Amino acid sequence: MQTDIISVFQWWLVLFAIGIAFLPLTSLLFNSSKDLFYIFSKVLGIGILSYTLLVFGTLHILPFSTISIFGVLIISFVVNMYIYKKILLKPKLRLSKIVLFEELLFLLCLISWSLVRGFSPDIHGLEKFMDFGFVNSILRTDYFPPQDMWFTPFSINYYFFGHLATAMLTKLSGLNPAITYNLMIATLFAFCAVGGFSLVFNFLVDKGVKRAFLGGIIGGMLISLSGNLHTVYAFFQSYNGENPVPVWTLPFLPNLFPNGYWYPNATRFIPFTIHEFPLYSFVVSDLHGHVLDIPFVLFAIALLYSMIKTQTVSKLKLIILALVLAIMYMTNVWDAAIYMLLLCFVLLFIFKDNMQILFAKKRGPLGLPKIKKFQGFKMYAQNMILSGGLTIVLFILFTLPFSISFKPFVSGIGVICPPSFLTEVKLHKTVSGEYVEGKIGPLLFEKDHCQRSPFYQLATLYGFFVFFIISFFIVFLSTLKSRFKNSSEFKTNIFISILILLSLVLIIVPEFIYAKDIYPQHYRANTMFKLVYQSFMLLSLVSAYVIIYVLSKHTKTLFKIIMRIGFTIITLVLLSLTMLYPYFAVPSYYATLKTYKGLNGIEYLKTLYPGDYEVITFMNAAIPNQPVILEAQGDSYTDFARISANTGLPTVLGWTVHEWLWRGSYDIPSPRIDEVKTMYEGTEKNTQALLEKYKVAYVYIGTQERQKYSLLNEEKFKVLGKEIFRSTDGQSVLYKIKEY
Repeated sequence: MQTDIISVFQWWLVLFAIGIAFLPLTSLLFNSSKDLFYIFSKVLGIGILSYTLLVFGTLHILPFSTISIFGVLIISFVVNMYIYKKILLKPKLRLSKIVLFEELLFLLCLISWSLVRGFSPDIHGLEKFMDFGFVNSILRTDYFPPQDMWFTPFSINYYFFGHLATAMLTKLSGLNPAITYNLMIATLFAFCAVGGFSLVFNFLVDKGVKRAFLGGIIGGMLISLSGNLHTVYAFFQSYNGENPVPVWTLPFLPNLFPNGYWYPNATRFIPFTIHEFPLYSFVVSDLHGHVLDIPFVLFAIALLYSMIKTQTVSKLKLIILALVLAIMYMTNVWDAAIYMLLLCFVLLFIFKDNMQILFAKKRGPLGLPKIKKFQGFKMYAQNMILSGGLTIVLFILFTLPFSISFKPFVSGIGVICPPSFLTEVKLHKTVSGEYVEGKIGPLLFEKDHCQRSPFYQLATLYGFFVFFIISFFIVFLSTLKSRFKNSSEFKTNIFISILILLSLVLIIVPEFIYAKDIYPQHYRANTMFKLVYQSFMLLSLVSAYVIIYVLSKHTKTLFKIIMRIGFTIITLVLLSLTMLYPYFAVPSYYATLKTYKGLNGIEYLKTLYPGDYEVITFMNAAIPNQPVILEAQGDSYTDFARISANTGLPTVLGWTVHEWLWRGSYDIPSPRIDEVKTMYEGTEKNTQALLEKYKVAYVYIGTQERQKYSLLNEEKFKVLGKEIFRSTDGQSVLYKIKEY
């Protein structure tokens, strides 16, 4: 454990240095906030550094190397020092108590979740091979786009920016990627908790530091540690996880708590869908785009809030926002669209003063508005077009290094429960001249696609938030006519209202449309997943704000006192239920936190596949660059493709279904299944031809290969190449064929 603690502090020092280097720019963006949104200096730094390396690497100006990263960091520090001395006329880089607290809280969260990961650090199961493979492939690349480790010689056709950021931090820290994978999960947890704290703190700071601090703590806990009201099922008789029923139809059995409660059910409660939230992501620890994007999402929210609070839309903020939106697109595409919509809502409010003139009571001749009203509309339209247009143009330019090599794999927008006559309409013409049934432009009207969420399931997932939404509007609407209408509190309440509106839209959309992918039964799963993940985060921030906002209102009448007491009791009950989730999830996944294993994520191979471990260790130490290796092809979510995933070396075909999704058609990866089999089982002549076709430099034969290919002909590889490594047990062998 001592070695792991050193690794954690080594990693933290890198993050701290990046944060300090970019603090002047962060201060310039958030100079009106109490804590300068200090925690987001790290996020801004990681984003700009990674993006700069992506641009230079795509243009083949700078290789993706440790020297290049340090060079870009030093230049960034110099630029930020110029900002500090020349642009920040009144420097805001004050070391306040709240800034110090945020840094200590970040370090505490980083250490805490790193230790939790140490009880089950294995980069194994679910989609960890995919995520680790992306990181390892990027670590081996010199220029971008990085190679797809499961489909040589093509580049990754997925959202890899978050994995690029992980690789960048890995190179800066000098740590083993098998360790930094787990440290990145802990870092995302820390960013989520402290970012949530900072946002709610700033929402409430006008009500006093103590109240803001308490609200920030609640916000950080809700967004990073809470679940939903599904935990109420722990007090009732268990149900079949694939066939949920209303809780009131089950016997109440509090004496048997927790009654075999299974924590993943809270993320699969609506059949054939996914509705995860941050804590579940941190527990299972897949380094996916929706998790990697959390820091950038919170940063975007902070930037948009600062616009509303100051009622200004500066060019600098729009440029940075466009960059962050581009990063979000390259990390988790849905998030860019969601927060572009949030930007629109914010701009509508900021420029509202230009529209007030249109709603004046006096009218000109024939009842038409006077000329000044048209001028008001003209100013409003100009502001919206200039601000929104600038952001969109910059967003498109910023995404070019990624989009030039990325091909979207969504094939249309499906409509839930379409009318039967639309499922048979033939108005969409293909390139070949044929008309497709059930398609009009991008809209799909598929038969038997009528999944809708029952009300009790939606209430279970979002009832917690609905209570605070209703409470907020009851109090907020009662103050609209007061003298506080144009106050700082009013602006914050407008922003909270916008977050609520956006969240409700995200929850409702999957009940009507879905983005078409390759999954037949779970056709709306990814759509719901990506949308409600964001609504959970937004409503967690909202709920934390509302708790303090409502309780801080002065009450004089007996009725209001009773209402306040009722609100407090219900709040405590709801908080208790949602905060039960880590009690179930963490011990379950981490074996009750009894045996600490360390942070190295591939140590499990020593026991499960000792031969693989020895060969992987040898390959990572002895084989530079990215020559092609041959290993067994296999299905997704299995232990196949583990060599390419753990080394970053590209193979002929890895997880077939994943490549099917990324390439858009099963016909693209499927021919390689038989080709890989032929290379292992075929004649020397046929094998040699295929090895040449895919420029295979190394052939691996291990446990999986021997089990899958019963007719494996190993002797031919001694003729076609030479053995360069054999494991201690003699079962895992690596052959070198030739160099390309």
